[in-house]
Amino acid sequence: MKQEKRFVRVHTESSGFEVSSIWVDRKTGVSYFWHSSGNAGGLTPLLDREGRPVITPIAYEEA
Repeated sequence: MKQEKRFVRVHTESSGFEVSSIWVDRKTGVSYFWHSSGNAGGLTPLLDREGRPVITPIAYEEA
């Protein structure tokens, strides 16, 4: 049985050693922002104006 990936990358931008991307958790729908520069990186949830997590519904079939 094939295991489905829980996270899917929906957007990526890069320049030189820097990479920024948005990932969505297919189980919860929460979107995360990832940024890396050289050997360092960080991950944080995307938040709306009220400080709530951004929810992006993605069906397992789409990814």
